Amino acid sequence: MSAQIPIAVRDRVSERAKKTLDVVARFVEEDCIPADAVYEAQIGVGDARWEAHPQILEDLKAKAKSLGLWNMFLPKGHYKESPGFTNLEYGLMAEWLGKSRVASEAVNCAAPDTGNMEVLAKYGNEEQKAKWLKPLMDGKIRSAFLMTEPQVASSDARNIEMKITKDGDHYVLNGQKWWSSGAGDPRCKVYIVMGKSDPNNKDPYRQQSVIMVPSDTKGITIERMLSVYGYDDAPHGHGHITFYNVRVPAANLVLGEGRGFEIIQGRLGPGRIHHAMRTIGAAERALEWMLMRINDPKKTPFGKQLREHGVILEWVAKSRIEIDAARLVVLNAAIKMDEQGPKAALTEIAQAKVLVPQTALTVIDRAVQSFGGAGVSQDTPLANMWAQIRTLRLADGPDEVHLQQMGRNENKRGKAVTDKINAQKAKAEELRKKYGAKRTELGSNIKHSKL
Repeated sequence: MSAQIPIAVRDRVSERAKKTLDVVARFVEEDCIPADAVYEAQIGVGDARWEAHPQILEDLKAKAKSLGLWNMFLPKGHYKESPGFTNLEYGLMAEWLGKSRVASEAVNCAAPDTGNMEVLAKYGNEEQKAKWLKPLMDGKIRSAFLMTEPQVASSDARNIEMKITKDGDHYVLNGQKWWSSGAGDPRCKVYIVMGKSDPNNKDPYRQQSVIMVPSDTKGITIERMLSVYGYDDAPHGHGHITFYNVRVPAANLVLGEGRGFEIIQGRLGPGRIHHAMRTIGAAERALEWMLMRINDPKKTPFGKQLREHGVILEWVAKSRIEIDAARLVVLNAAIKMDEQGPKAALTEIAQAKVLVPQTALTVIDRAVQSFGGAGVSQDTPLANMWAQIRTLRLADGPDEVHLQQMGRNENKRGKAVTDKINAQKAKAEELRKKYGAKRTELGSNIKHSKL
């Protein structure tokens, strides 16, 4: 809660945000987490899972609205639709949301809608905002984001092949997409699609465009739903979708032809940090489950409670350190986004995007290990949490892409630091001569004694 805000950022959090944070925390702990199991039960089994819309979620949304918890993610100072919280303040709230399956949607802050709403709020025209942004912000519809393709290495977005061809006052789309998260939900009414509208443009970053496609447009086929380590994530789902001569009004194009990369970079930055924020919460919940397990008096391997085995307390200590360190990386990125915008914070966002899922997976794995067989079963949330967070090392760009870019940027300092160190060495040599100090040979200060 607000009392737990890291001291390093506390003076940056408004009193209103602190009070809201306390409300979020209670809502998640007292309403959302207990509702997770009911939500899963109400989805049911079989094909009906893809048509389900559990009533408990609508009840939670109504309560969230009554508490003033709605669309907190749009940052203050960047969007006129913002509820008035900074990225930092929302980051602290999103951590709590990450502890529950239903919490983010209950407050209308769930992916991929958050990123899609930011696209429309930042780049959409008034007609597009009225048609799609308003119902999304009201929680009346959901959306999907279609970028990745199965036949190419989509980690390099220049490889995207979906054809977007101008035909009079329409565009015609042909191609396929997958990992279209959210496409399975019957409330998903619109896709944000990236494709190539000018494949022959000499600038590879001006070949792509982004267009809004109603999900019921003729020629769209959802071929299958992909699973994540066996989880289907119904009714949300991750669709493999084909487009065959799909005609979309030209008015649905966002910002203009050739602006796709600009839009996508503007979308993925905030999306990455939102994932990282929620993932901190998941790691915290995993640690809580581990603490419960190791203090269970019924579990006494080799005559001791688990907490009495030294390695277990080491796991707890390491988890606490790692979560707290990762949180500060996330909040640092949020602060830079607040002060300078997402584009200026790309390095800090990438740091959080790489570090936080790896940290959470380590913590969750320790919790799984402490539970033994129960840890990989449906009797705890741990296995599902691990599966979902493992995907984040691939989503919005795999770790390796971000690490390569960060390494390349860091290495730009190579010549400067080499020159600095050589200058320091030269100065040290001057000082040595000035003071008559002899050069210390390796091992000369070591006193040997007979054993």
